[in-house]
Amino acid sequence: MPSTMVPHNDTEFTGMAMLRWVPETGIGWHNIAPSKPQQHASVANFNGKHRGECLNQTLFGSLKEARAKLQAWLEDFNTQRPHSALGNLTS
Repeated sequence: MPSTMVPHNDTEFTGMAMLRWVPETGIGWHNIAPSKPQQHASVANFNGKHRGECLNQTLFGSLKEARAKLQAWLEDFNTQRPHSALGNLTS
């Protein structure tokens, strides 16, 4: 479990369920300043790739299938792909 969440200011992170969940879990909360996308550039980059390469192209028949496919995509992303932050090496 993360110690702190740093969400952007989109509506999925402003609901009452989320606002109740944060203190229940003890996770810290730090909002990105409005109109400051550079504060979450790496997260936005990852989310865009995840959405475009996985979520938008996959129909999940069950929660079990979704977990398996998402884990496979994440493992490929983390271990098989070169990353500029690592000098274009894999992990």
